[in-house]
Amino acid sequence: MRTLVADPAAAVLADESIGEAAGEWDAAGVVPDDVVRTFASRGLLCAQVPTRYGGLGMSSHEGGEFTAYVGSRCSSLRSIMTSQGMAAWTIQRTGDRRQRAELLGRLTSGETAAVAFSERNAGSDLSAMATTIELDGDTVVVTGEKVWITAATYADVIVVFGLFDDGMGAVVVPATAPGVSVERIAEPLGCAAAGHAVVRLDRVRVPARALLGGGGQAPSLLTAYALASGRMSVAWGCVGILRGCLAAVSDHVRQREQGGAVLAEHQLVARHVARLHVAERTATRMCAHASECWDAGSPDAVSATVLAKYVSARGAADGASDAVQLLASAGAGSHHVVSRAYRDAKLMEIIEGSNEICELLLAEHALAGSARPAGATGVSV
Repeated sequence: MRTLVADPAAAVLADESIGEAAGEWDAAGVVPDDVVRTFASRGLLCAQVPTRYGGLGMSSHEGGEFTAYVGSRCSSLRSIMTSQGMAAWTIQRTGDRRQRAELLGRLTSGETAAVAFSERNAGSDLSAMATTIELDGDTVVVTGEKVWITAATYADVIVVFGLFDDGMGAVVVPATAPGVSVERIAEPLGCAAAGHAVVRLDRVRVPARALLGGGGQAPSLLTAYALASGRMSVAWGCVGILRGCLAAVSDHVRQREQGGAVLAEHQLVARHVARLHVAERTATRMCAHASECWDAGSPDAVSATVLAKYVSARGAADGASDAVQLLASAGAGSHHVVSRAYRDAKLMEIIEGSNEICELLLAEHALAGSARPAGATGVSV
């Protein structure tokens, strides 16, 4: 498969680590620990962390292409990368100088992390969050339950979001701290080896210095940092899903014969292939634009990221469906690349902002843009 990864060694490591094993990992529901640790120790789970913190310093575009490459091979491993990247981005944006130096250094040299947002009654509406973070002398006490926390079963630390004073706080909690329990979700629909879990925190006590930035931050600002990073990573991961499907479909329709001709020569088959190609190219362009906005510090970065996530997730879900249709029984095995893509892509339409939430955000952005006075300058997406 053609790769646009800026660091060829990273692509080689992904090839060697994953090989043909992604289907086995999907069936077992586990990515081998040595693979996760190898990626973590080389800084590849959060490749955009700056070099001054021990990271690889990839740009959003470079990190995105690497995310897509891994995602084309294994969405579960890519999901672990997304979680680590969200944790690192949250620490980088909200932690103080000491926290950034210590924690980011750990995440680029072998430790793993998950981010705990969602609860049973607080998904898209994070204002309904019930988890609490309470200051008690030189410690904080964390109490609550988080659901569908990706990569939690692999995590050394969990960045837990909860109510703190009159705002919200994020605290870095060791997964082995007394009072923490991590219960793996059995047989999830998609990204089956990504380590989704329920995380329970029963009056977990950690040092107050684990509270990022001292806590008490505006909920919208605090969550925006992590969500923006997650949406960007998911969007690029969907590009990977489309590329994986397109590769599998191309190989199949060139070889499989039907009615005296290879499938690629049948017009209705060609239509499906064309749709897959268009979806992959469109998603790639949307993600590249959003990453360029990130790298340039553009004020359009947030809206461009939402657009990229929305377009890419919808394209991946539709494209994976086309891929299964074309491969038929050849791709219907539960752990075949297109079968996995079909299940994985559906989750991408839900996580880090469902399609419906993205539509609301995009409509709000469009209406705000249309309200600009005639002759106003500025480019909107």
